[in-house]
Amino acid sequence: MANVNSPPHWEGADSKQLREADDVAAGLHHDGVPVQRHVAADQLARKLSARQVQMIAIGGTIGTGLFLGTGKSLSTGGPASMVIAYSIVGVIVFNTMLALGEMAAFMPIAGSFCTFAGRFVDDAFGFALTWNYWFNDAVSTASDLTALQLIFDYWNTNFPGWALGLIFLFVLVCANLISVRVYGELEYWLSLLKVITIIIFIILGIVVNAGGNNSGRYIGAKNWTVGEAPFVGGIGGFASVFVTASFAYGGTESIAITAGETKNPTKNLPRVVKNVFWRILLFYIISVILIGFNVPYNKPGLYDGTTATSPFTIIFQMAGAKAAGSFINAVILTSVLSAGNHALFAGTRLMYTLAVEGYAPRFLGKLNRNKVPWIAVLVTSSISLLCFGGSFIGAGDLWSWLQSLVGVSNQLSWIAICIASLRFRAALKVQGKTHLLPFKNWTYPVGPWFAVILNSILVLVQGWSCFSPSFDGVSFVSYYIEIPIMIIMYVGWKLVKKSKIVPLAMMDLETDVHTKDDNEDDKWENEKSWKGKAHTAVRWIF
Repeated sequence: MANVNSPPHWEGADSKQLREADDVAAGLHHDGVPVQRHVAADQLARKLSARQVQMIAIGGTIGTGLFLGTGKSLSTGGPASMVIAYSIVGVIVFNTMLALGEMAAFMPIAGSFCTFAGRFVDDAFGFALTWNYWFNDAVSTASDLTALQLIFDYWNTNFPGWALGLIFLFVLVCANLISVRVYGELEYWLSLLKVITIIIFIILGIVVNAGGNNSGRYIGAKNWTVGEAPFVGGIGGFASVFVTASFAYGGTESIAITAGETKNPTKNLPRVVKNVFWRILLFYIISVILIGFNVPYNKPGLYDGTTATSPFTIIFQMAGAKAAGSFINAVILTSVLSAGNHALFAGTRLMYTLAVEGYAPRFLGKLNRNKVPWIAVLVTSSISLLCFGGSFIGAGDLWSWLQSLVGVSNQLSWIAICIASLRFRAALKVQGKTHLLPFKNWTYPVGPWFAVILNSILVLVQGWSCFSPSFDGVSFVSYYIEIPIMIIMYVGWKLVKKSKIVPLAMMDLETDVHTKDDNEDDKWENEKSWKGKAHTAVRWIF
C-alpha cells in the first residue's frame, strides 16, 4: 500500500523506486541503507532583509583577496597571468553559484551546501565538507586579521600587530554575538563602502593610466612589457595565481549559508545568485586589468614575502599626494574588517550545522534569546588567534600560507557543491519533482561537470611553484594538506558510521523545503509605476 506522503506522480519511477519511497516515509531500511532522519536546521531567526543579503553577497567576497591578494598575484605571476587566472576562476564560480542557487532556493537552510552534500550524496561526504568549510571560514577570519597588520604597516607606526588584531577580533565577536540583524546592518554599510571604493578606483585607475598621475605621462600597457612581463615566473608563477584568485573569490558561495536567516528565500536567493555574481565579476576583472596596466610587477614594496602593499593604495598614491594613499588604506582596513565579519558569520553557521546534524557536540548549536549560536561564535573566533603568529614568523609569510589554505579549501568546496548539484537534479527527476524548483540552473548538466573537472585539475597543478626550482616543504603543505585531510575525514566517517551513498529514490527532498508565505510578497513586485521601477533599479545596484 502506497504511503499517503508519497509524491502524487513520479516521472520515470518504477515499482521498486515507489517501494523505496514508501520505506523512506515509514522510516525503514532499504537495501542495507539506513533512512536518514535529518534535523531541520531551520531554527535561526529570518531577519536578514533582501537589501542586506544582496549587499552581503557582493561585499562579503570583496576583501583581502582583491585589495591585497592582487598585489601578490601581480608580483608572482605578472599581469597576463593575473587576468587569465581571475577570469577562469570567475567562470568556475559562476557555474558553481548557479548550481548552488538552485539547491538553496529549493531548500534554504543554514548549513546550505554542506547539508546538501550529506543529504544528496553521502553522510560522510557532508561530514568532511562541513568540517572543511568551517575550518575555511575560521582560517579566513585569521587571514583577514593578519592582513590588517600588513595594511597597517603602511603608516610605519610602532603599534604592535597583535594588539591591532585583538581589537578587531573583539569588534567582530561582539557584532556576531548580539543578533543577526546587527551583523546584517554592519555588514551592509561596510560592504557598501567597499563597492563605492571600487567604483572610485576604477574611474581613478582609468584617469591614472591616461596620464592623470604624478609624472603626467600616459602609461597604457607599458607595464605589460617590463622585465619578464606579461608572464612572470614561468609555468610555476602562472599556476600559483589560481590559488590566490580562488582565495579572492572565496566567500561567494557562503551567501547561501545566510539562507537560514533570509526573508522570503525562494525569491531573494535567486535574485542574489543571478545579479550579484555579474557585479562581482565586473569589479574583479576590471580591477585586475587596471592594476596590471598601472602597477609594474616589480614595484618595490608590492610583495616580497615579508611585506605587502595594496595595489589600490599604490594607484591612489600615483593620482595624488601621500594623503590619497592614506585615505584608501584606511578604507581597505574597514573592508578587511568586513570580510572578516562575513567569514566569522559563515563559520559560526557552519559550526551550528555541525552540531544540529550530529557531526559535532550538540551544545555547540545552542542559541541565545536572539537565536544566535553564541557558543559557535566563540569557538570559531578562537581559531583567529592564529593571526598572532605573525608576530613570530612575520605577518607576510603567515598571510601567504593562510591564503593558500583557504584558496584550496574554496576549490574543494566548489567541487563538492557541483557534485551535490548533479545528484540533486538526478533525484528530482527520479522523484518527479523537477517542476517544483523555484529557480533552475540553466547550465545543467554541462556547467557543474565543467566546474568539477577544471577545479580538480587546478587543485593538482597550482602548487607547481613549490616543486621548482627547488622543493619548498612549507608551501607544499599549504597547497596540498587539505586534500588528504578531507579524504581521511570522509573515509573515517564512513567506516565509523557505515554510511552509504544515498539512492536517488530515497533522497530526502521534503525536509526543510521552504514554502512561500503570502505575507512575504515584495510590495514592489507587481508595481509598474515609477516608484516600482526605481526600487527595482536600486535593488539591482545595492
